[in-house]
Amino acid sequence: MRTAVVGILIDQQTAEKHRKYGLNVFGNYIKEILSHVGMPYVRIDHPEQIAEIKPDILVAALTDEDKNTRQQLLDYVDQGGHLISYAGLNGMASILGCTERQHLSVGYAVLEGEIGTSNWHALRCLKARPWSINPDNAGLRQATGSLRSGTAQGAEAGAVLLQFKYGQGQIDRWSVDILHTIVTMQQGIGPVIDDGVPAPDGSAAVNDNILKADDRIAMDWELDRSFTEKGTPYFAYPYADLWRERLIGHLLKKVTSLGLTLPFLGYWPDGIDYIAHISHDSDHNIDKSAATTLQVLEECGIHSTWCMIEPGYSPEMFDAIKKAGHELALHYNALDIGGGHWDQAEFDRQADWLKQAADMDQIISNKNHYTRFEGWGELFAWCEAAGIKADQTRGPSKTGNVGFLFGTCHPYFPISLFDENNRFYDVLEIGFLTQDLDNPNVTDSSVLVPFLEQVKQVEGIAHFLFHQVHIDNLPDVADALRKVVKEAKQRGFVFWTSRQINEWERARRQIRIQGLSENGQLNVEGSLSNAVVWVPLPEGEAIAEAGQAALKFGVLCRKYTI
Repeated sequence: MRTAVVGILIDQQTAEKHRKYGLNVFGNYIKEILSHVGMPYVRIDHPEQIAEIKPDILVAALTDEDKNTRQQLLDYVDQGGHLISYAGLNGMASILGCTERQHLSVGYAVLEGEIGTSNWHALRCLKARPWSINPDNAGLRQATGSLRSGTAQGAEAGAVLLQFKYGQGQIDRWSVDILHTIVTMQQGIGPVIDDGVPAPDGSAAVNDNILKADDRIAMDWELDRSFTEKGTPYFAYPYADLWRERLIGHLLKKVTSLGLTLPFLGYWPDGIDYIAHISHDSDHNIDKSAATTLQVLEECGIHSTWCMIEPGYSPEMFDAIKKAGHELALHYNALDIGGGHWDQAEFDRQADWLKQAADMDQIISNKNHYTRFEGWGELFAWCEAAGIKADQTRGPSKTGNVGFLFGTCHPYFPISLFDENNRFYDVLEIGFLTQDLDNPNVTDSSVLVPFLEQVKQVEGIAHFLFHQVHIDNLPDVADALRKVVKEAKQRGFVFWTSRQINEWERARRQIRIQGLSENGQLNVEGSLSNAVVWVPLPEGEAIAEAGQAALKFGVLCRKYTI
C-alpha cells in the first residue's frame, strides 16, 4: 500500500507580490493544519516544480492566475493528477464550464456531514468565491453542499464543493477559503486597535475601554450563539476545528479513492482521546485562597496551571504549589487601571520578577490579565523573545461570549501578518472556554456539558479558568470546579497542565512519517512513547483484528502505536 505524495503549492513569487501590496498569504496555514495532524507533504514553491515532483495530489494553496500557471496546473491534471483548491483557480472557471459569482465575505456552508466531520451543523465561513454551473457541463462529476449568503437560511449562493473530471485527472474546488476562515476565526478579523462591538442583548459589553482578545472575534452574536436550558448564552460550535476536519477528511478520501494511503498522527497518546485543562489567575494574591485551591485540587486528584500576577504569593506558598506538582506560569498585567501597560520591556520585567520570586529557571506558559491584547502578533513575539513556549490569553472576558468564540479548542501555532512574511510564531496557543463557572458575575455551569461534548467530538482541549480567590470565597465556584473534574473524567478526559500540553504537542511534531514498507511495516523518523499513527485504508479494504481500526475524519484507518 503506497503512501500518497501530497504536494502543497505556495507560489513564492505570488506570495511576495501579495505582501508587497499589504495582502496576507493565509494559504500558508495549510502547513500548520497538516503539521498539527502529522501528515507528510512535499513543499512546492514554484509551479515549474510540479512536473518534476509529480505529486499524486496537489493542493494549490496560493497560485498566480496568469495563463502560464493555469496551463501548468491543467497539464498536471490532464496527465492524471488530482488538484485541490480552496476558493482559488478562478481563472479556470470558464474552462471548467462555470461562471464566477459574487464573492461572499460571510456565509454558511451546509454539508450534512458528508466529508469527514463529526458535526453537520451549518458552518460559518468568512470568505467564499462561489461558481455557478453552466448548462450541459460535461466535466462536472459532483456538486456537494449548499453555500448560503449571510445566514444559514440565506439565499443559495452555489455549491460548497465542486468536483470536475479533466483529462485523466480531477479538480476539486471548494467555494470556501477554508484557510482564511480558520485563521480569521482563531486570531480575529484584524489587529486589536479599538473596542469591539457589544452583544445586542447586553450580555457581553466588550466596549469597555479595555483592549482585549475578544474585541475582534469573527463570530456573530445572533447567529453563532446557543442558549442552555437556563437561558445562558454561549458560542456553541468550534467552527475552525470543524472546517479543519472537513479539509483533512476530504484530503484523506481523495487519497483512499486512489488506492493509496496517507498516515497521520493521533492528537493524543494511546488511551487518551481528549484533554481537560484547568488554569488559575492569582488576582489579589492571597495565600489563603491559594491554600484552599490546593486542597480542592488534591481532593479532585488533578494538577493545574497557576498564572501568577505581581506581587504573587509568599515564597512558602510558591514552594507548596510546586511541591504539589502544579505548574507556575506568568499572568502578564497590561491593565492600565491595575498599574500595568502594554510594552515588551514591561512584559520582560514581569517575567523576570516571576522567575526570581518563584525560584524558576524558565517560564513555559503565560495568560494575560483580563485577556488584555493589542495588535495582532506582538504578544506572541514577546513570548518568543522571553522563551515562553505557550500562551492562554485567547478566551472570553464577558458572560455572554463564553465558549468557542475563537472557533477552536485545539492548540495551534499562530500565523503573523504580511509585515512578518506570514511566518508562524513559535508559541503554542491554548485558548480557554470560560472562567469561574457558577460565579454569579460570570456564567453558570449549565454550559459545562455542552462544552465537554463538543470538545469530545473534535478531540480537543476543554480548558476552564478558575480564580483562586473565587474558589476560596464562593463555595459555588469551588463546587463548580469539582463538577468540571467529575463530568470530564466520566467522559474520558485526562487532565494535563499547560506544560504537559506544550511538551506533548512539540514532541509529536518531531515525528516524521515516512510511509509503509512493502511488508506493511510503518516507517517513522523519531520516537515518542505511546504516540498513535493512523493509516487510512484504501476504499473497500477491511481489517480483521478487533480494536485495530477506527473511523478518523470519516475514513477507516488502521491503528499503530509507536
